[in-house]
Amino acid sequence: MSDSVFSGLEPAAVWSHFATLCRIPRQSKAEDALRDHLLDWALGRGLAAEVDGAGNLIVRKPASPGHEAAPGVVLQGHLDMVCQANADTPHDFARDPIRPRRDGGWLVADGTTLGADNGIGVALILAALEDKQLVHGPLEALFTVDEEAGMGGAQGLAPGVLQGRLMLNLDTEDWGEFYLGCAGGADVNVHRAGRPTAVPAGHVLRQIALTGLRGGHSGVDIHEERGNAIKLLVRVLRGLEAHLPLRLAGLQGGSARNALPREARALVAVPAERSAELNAGLDAWQALLRDELAGVDAGITLSSAPADADAVLAETEQALWLASLHAAPHGVRRWSLAVPGVVETSNNLGVVSITPTEGSANFMVRSLRDSGSTALAEEIVSLFALSGTPAEISGHYPGWTPNPSSPLLALCQAAYTREFGGESQVKVIHAGLECGIIGAKYPGMDTVSFGPTIRGAHAPGERVDIDSVGRAWQLFTAILADLARSPR
Repeated sequence: MSDSVFSGLEPAAVWSHFATLCRIPRQSKAEDALRDHLLDWALGRGLAAEVDGAGNLIVRKPASPGHEAAPGVVLQGHLDMVCQANADTPHDFARDPIRPRRDGGWLVADGTTLGADNGIGVALILAALEDKQLVHGPLEALFTVDEEAGMGGAQGLAPGVLQGRLMLNLDTEDWGEFYLGCAGGADVNVHRAGRPTAVPAGHVLRQIALTGLRGGHSGVDIHEERGNAIKLLVRVLRGLEAHLPLRLAGLQGGSARNALPREARALVAVPAERSAELNAGLDAWQALLRDELAGVDAGITLSSAPADADAVLAETEQALWLASLHAAPHGVRRWSLAVPGVVETSNNLGVVSITPTEGSANFMVRSLRDSGSTALAEEIVSLFALSGTPAEISGHYPGWTPNPSSPLLALCQAAYTREFGGESQVKVIHAGLECGIIGAKYPGMDTVSFGPTIRGAHAPGERVDIDSVGRAWQLFTAILADLARSPR
């Protein structure tokens, strides 16, 4: 990958580090190459650095001269990225670099996610660790792993490792806003063994593809009523089988638990003499869904192509899966009464894989209230229990309870007003930041989160506003300088 796309971008140090992150693959649970590179980078600059038992990288930088008595600050971001690519974009996230390009004032990746979430935050922290002119107190950089696939790094962080009691998290996506709270959540994983049946005589196989949806972040974008490819395709299949003797041979949809499913595909068998009815039915459904999703996901496309399969699902299994997935919740469950305009509880049916021999599904539940995520997760388990299908709740992580009287927030707001004029906004995000998990392990940690403007995180076409990265760096360094002058 050529770094020419970054030429002339400021601050140069931040973009240089982001270019490195684009070069080194960093899938969730496979961040070793990047982490080892950064460990060597830190040690080569005389910084204390270690990898903890959970695989997180911790780098410590002493205070700048004269500020040793300032309060210690933890700088936090995660190394992994959501790996999503369009079906027509060949990209191996385990090997290929991300290929960004400029699009006006934005940096974007064609056909794949960019990794600005949370690569820009990591790059800002690395630039601060490297900058010898920066005024700051004692710094601890915490680079976690496995954030996007279950927050495993934060979950595995041991108490007592961090010394700082102030934390700046750089994993939010709206410039000019300080985040002071986030949703917690849990996963519900469903699995059921199947009973394959021979393809009925005289039937032909077709693959039905539902594509063209925008996708997006399952927390940040859940309220926009974007289409869920899995839910929509299940609805189409149920509509088709009401008029056509359709047998299901497979269903695949979604590729990440925390991304709204953009595409789904089903293998079906229909009587050869009625295959034309299948195509006519798909045309009718496409027209209906485009009308329903106009202004949100009007690009939805339904298509079919010849396919092969050795077996189909038993009729009872087909009925069970299609009915259960059709009834399963997805989207906003409840809006917050305490924080108007913020989603309190939601669910994303993110990944489904069904074959004649077995089937599985993943639901990601989020809530500002732990009781809310628990209740909705248990509801999903109960739904599948009606058919004797095992479902288990796992990976629960706590939310981050807002503290409007936070002294760190007041300092950050004052720095924003001084540097840029105007007033910043205080927000609560319906996404899972690691702040809640870390805060539970370090009671009393005062935390604020901010960052540049990122759009389309967790979906191909993810982009970051270039100018906002420079403003985020200006604010970041101003806050660190103000903290360096604060009493411990």
